[in-house]
Amino acid sequence: MRAAAEGARVVVNDLDADAAAAVAAEVGGTAAPGDVATTDGVRRVLATAVAELGRVDVFLANAGIDSTSGGMVDDAPSLATSDEAWARMLDVNVMAHVRAARELVPGWLARAEETGGTGGRFVVTASAAGLLTMLGSAPYSVTKHAAVGFAEWLSATYGHRGVAVQALCPQGVRTAMLANAGPLTGLLSRDSALEPSDVADAWVRALDEQRFLVLPHPEVADYYAARATDTDRWLAGMQRLQAKLDRG
Repeated sequence: MRAAAEGARVVVNDLDADAAAAVAAEVGGTAAPGDVATTDGVRRVLATAVAELGRVDVFLANAGIDSTSGGMVDDAPSLATSDEAWARMLDVNVMAHVRAARELVPGWLARAEETGGTGGRFVVTASAAGLLTMLGSAPYSVTKHAAVGFAEWLSATYGHRGVAVQALCPQGVRTAMLANAGPLTGLLSRDSALEPSDVADAWVRALDEQRFLVLPHPEVADYYAARATDTDRWLAGMQRLQAKLDRG
């Protein structure tokens, strides 16, 4: 919605075709339902986008799932999560970005070389969990770290050649994922739970400043610095939080 308000022509993707159509109608865009975690799915979405728009300038890689279907066993959160659930989370939270970049980056590089400007912008929606960790959910934590790592690699490798990359890393956002987080809801909302529109505002501000790391919750920067500069102390604090969760 914010992209359309800023004047962008928008193609809306979702697994739920009716949901994609409803949002596309609301913003005057085009619906392109499908599973962007698969190569065929992302190719179909991009083909729709190119047919409708002529080209893709910005790709918001926003698909993501949590591991609420995974298990928690005694004092070992998420270790009972099945291999199948891990694979699905890797597909959606990581490989969806890889597969989209494979399709988009070559064309963006060619456009940047031809014009001498930015060929395209790839925006990875990761999570503060990708900079810190996610208590109670090993698959979510690991895949979001991987999503941030892939975004960093894209920027380091192609940023000087005209491909702009950003990693969007919020904490709690008032979506269905937060509503279904169970005992983790309080932890995710510890500082504040933002509206999706607040996250969109933070992204637009980051565009003006050409920032790679987009932190809708500014306090995450302090946590990230503490994790990097005194990891043992940071882990001790996380262990105390986990102990509180264990006690209920």
